[in-house]
Amino acid sequence: MKKVLLACLLFSVTGLAQVGIGTTTPTATLDVNGAMRIRTTDWNNRETSAKDSILVSDRYGNIQRISSKMVLESRLKTFVKGGFSSSSDQSLTVSSGTVKVPFNYEDFDENDEFNTSTNTFTAKNDGIYAINTQIKSNSSSVCTNFGLSIVKNETVIARCGFSNIGVTIALVTVNVTPPVRAVQTLVKLSAGDTITFNIYTDLINVGLLSNKSDSFFTIQQVR
Repeated sequence: MKKVLLACLLFSVTGLAQVGIGTTTPTATLDVNGAMRIRTTDWNNRETSAKDSILVSDRYGNIQRISSKMVLESRLKTFVKGGFSSSSDQSLTVSSGTVKVPFNYEDFDENDEFNTSTNTFTAKNDGIYAINTQIKSNSSSVCTNFGLSIVKNETVIARCGFSNIGVTIALVTVNVTPPVRAVQTLVKLSAGDTITFNIYTDLINVGLLSNKSDSFFTIQQVR
């Protein structure tokens, strides 16, 4: 008889071990069918506690789940620097007066936003970005209008270019155009906006020095 009473008591405790709020059929120790609000929480500094997702609390105490990756990316700002992967000079064929600068190398890309295959930067976060780029042509290229531009979503937002300057020495005219073009700007980007770099010129072919100290770009999120 005592064994039967003990078994019944244990069964009752087990049955009551699951509490449901908003549900009559709880499937866990505490089963809340609805939103949850916690007014105070303890801090946890153990990095291993965050796996596939973590719980976050907004300023009103509402508890929600978010992926760990999203949390990290929301705090990781853009820092990119790149140039050319090859040590050989770049020979580019110009069509319709413009050609994309085929930057295909990254010194670093902290938020994985620059695609070296398409030579395109795609912003992951809204913000203000500082963009800087420079190219240096070889001596055979700079003989007519030659410029460099920063392009946002297929629209030019900053550029630097000018025609050749002729200097006559001993009845001989010599073109003396500086070989370097450099552009810097601040731009407001939304997530998904793209940045590319274009050369515009009257030339049919353009030759660029590939040394990373001569031709490069940097993109930094400043806010």
